[in-house]
Amino acid sequence: MKGIILAGGMATRLRPLTLVTNKHLLPIYNKPMIFFALEAMRKAGIREVLLTSSADHSGHFANLLKGGEEFGLRLYFAIQENPKGGIAEAISLAEEFAGNGSVLVILGDNIFSHDLKKTVESFRKTESGAVVFGVHRNTDSRQYGVIEIDTTGKVLSIEEKPEHPKSDIAQTGIYMYDRNVFSHIRTLKPSSRGELEVTDLNNIYLKLGKLRCEIIDWWVDAGTSYDELLAANIHVSELVHRGKL
Repeated sequence: MKGIILAGGMATRLRPLTLVTNKHLLPIYNKPMIFFALEAMRKAGIREVLLTSSADHSGHFANLLKGGEEFGLRLYFAIQENPKGGIAEAISLAEEFAGNGSVLVILGDNIFSHDLKKTVESFRKTESGAVVFGVHRNTDSRQYGVIEIDTTGKVLSIEEKPEHPKSDIAQTGIYMYDRNVFSHIRTLKPSSRGELEVTDLNNIYLKLGKLRCEIIDWWVDAGTSYDELLAANIHVSELVHRGKL
């Protein structure tokens, strides 16, 4: 299994901060945001990772991360020419890199500490289907993709920002896909936003009965607003001072 970290986009909601650099390089307490995804890959046992970004910030990542040696990784880079192309389009850039194997995908603005290794090892045994990761939200989950599951973790439905959520499980930006993911992406049509949506990709696996969900304990989508960026800094600071991160 190989890793894909998505670090593109325009991040207009975090301007003027993102007029300086890519949002994934903004600090989360004591380290750049992108470090969390890289460290999660290493802990999961992934050794080769492709990082996608926009052309204007690719040099920023290369200067900071070099070849990934600091993280025990072999790091590669790809440019997403259309920053509004969507998550699924960014994943498609890794088709040759994946080499007909399965992939672990993490959005670069996801802040979490959950160890993915057990799920990665389990997935490697079958190399079939897809896994999405969700988190229970005490607050309103309507601003996210909402996952409905049965008692075994099988996904029953995923709805993007529903008016009436069927559960309190928000879809995070962490996914595992089998080797068929790239052929599935080629069947997608742009949404009303003009993007190839990851929820549409996940719904293909759902219709095939090959989508399950793993629940993680905490997660912050640090790239969506100033408040979420602040919340990520505060939460990570608290965990570091308590010796839990």
